[in-house]
Amino acid sequence: MNTNRLGQSDLYVSAMGLGCMTLGTDEVKAAAIIHEALDHGINFLDTADLYDEGRNEEIVGQAIRHRRADIILATKVGNRRIPGQEGWSWDASKSYIRSAVKESLRRLQTDYIDLYQLHGGTLEDEIDETIEAFEELKQEGVIRHYGISSIRPNVIREYVQRSGIVSVMSQYSILDRRPEESILPLLAREGISLIARGPLASGILTEHGRSKAERAYLDYTAAELSELHGQLMQQTTLTRTLTQTALQYPLADPAIAAIIPGASSLAQLRQNIASATSPPLSALELEAVRKVSKAGRYTVHL
Repeated sequence: MNTNRLGQSDLYVSAMGLGCMTLGTDEVKAAAIIHEALDHGINFLDTADLYDEGRNEEIVGQAIRHRRADIILATKVGNRRIPGQEGWSWDASKSYIRSAVKESLRRLQTDYIDLYQLHGGTLEDEIDETIEAFEELKQEGVIRHYGISSIRPNVIREYVQRSGIVSVMSQYSILDRRPEESILPLLAREGISLIARGPLASGILTEHGRSKAERAYLDYTAAELSELHGQLMQQTTLTRTLTQTALQYPLADPAIAAIIPGASSLAQLRQNIASATSPPLSALELEAVRKVSKAGRYTVHL
């Protein structure tokens, strides 16, 4: 598995990481998927304190406790759960970030986090206070680097201009090309990496994804998705699988440090690994994919 430098940091992440949100709560099954990933050269694991009310962090921490030094571990903060209540509220305050990181460290069974990410963000936040919290944690050695997970271009631009983020995590796929239009050029100029989540678009961009395309996705109707899936399948049948095309598409941009598809089974993980380690898309393949998919047609969140 190739590795890429994350921004201008000293972190080198595997080109495909493991998005841990889909692991589930079966500890044995989840640990098997994590260890299989590590054994195949994946060194980048991404979780969040929000997933399964913190249980995901606990499962990841238990699975990697004897292999921690070999892993670039990322988690997120900002969505605050209130004990005894359903749902969560947004809290990007310095005091909350400093308290939440302690709980993440406990659940992950580690004394440092490689990449700590703000799990959202709005222009109404006290952004300087949020940045100060991350900078203090970095100075104290609690985190090595920090980033932001967001689909909001205006929020991302604020952090690019005002903070020391090394990465932006954002949804990016053949079906969701918003980063191309809004942030990729900026990130490339500033030496900040994009981590692409959702590269398979909830499974739509796989060989059996037409059944998942029966409902709308972003601004695509179900009918448009079905037609697009068929067109992509026709293009890829002779040269590579649709999963290979989908996972290689984001990696074609040099600003992308890693893709992080999820996996809920060993078979799914192995298919993703095979696809992510397949040859890069050629210029002709990229052109063909871009002609089929549609840019400039999504709702932009500010």
